[in-house]
Amino acid sequence: MNIIGLSGSIVGSKTRTAMDVVAKEITEKYPDADFQLIDLKDYDLQFSDGRNYLDYAGDTAWITRKIMAADAIIIGTPVFQASIPASLKNIFDLLPVGAFHEKVVSFFVTAGSSRHYLVADHQLKPTLAYMKAQIVPTYVYIEEKSFQQKKLIDDDVSFRLERLVEDTMDTYEAAEWIRKKKEDAYGF
Repeated sequence: MNIIGLSGSIVGSKTRTAMDVVAKEITEKYPDADFQLIDLKDYDLQFSDGRNYLDYAGDTAWITRKIMAADAIIIGTPVFQASIPASLKNIFDLLPVGAFHEKVVSFFVTAGSSRHYLVADHQLKPTLAYMKAQIVPTYVYIEEKSFQQKKLIDDDVSFRLERLVEDTMDTYEAAEWIRKKKEDAYGF
């Protein structure tokens, strides 16, 4: 199983800090999974200009190909100006409409307060659904007060991130079982 952890911002530390908790959980509990963390702040990405994702070069080509090859994607995103950051939206724009077909996608959101908890429901979920993702129904919303000195200090949030990983893996296994059952029904 090929899993991508996508930290969807080029600034700040909270999303990456939470993604590190997710990465640790996957590597410890699912050692057979091929997990790769992609932190957008570490790459030089081009803006989407409508080309096919295969026509880009450099970091843009590498990231889009990695995402397209993934079986599951766990997205971490902050909330900026009551919205997802442009860097994450650019990733979605670089990919084809059906990019997440037969991919399990889960996510968590970091934010300065509880006021923007609906950003995930109103912006992220519809975009992922449009791109044909099999969305893990629950997500983790993390407020700024859960972090201190670039560390996650809230045990409840840590537990919810662990559960998010478990739900992602369970959803993937269920989707694989359904896919296999449909393929076996063809009989050839």
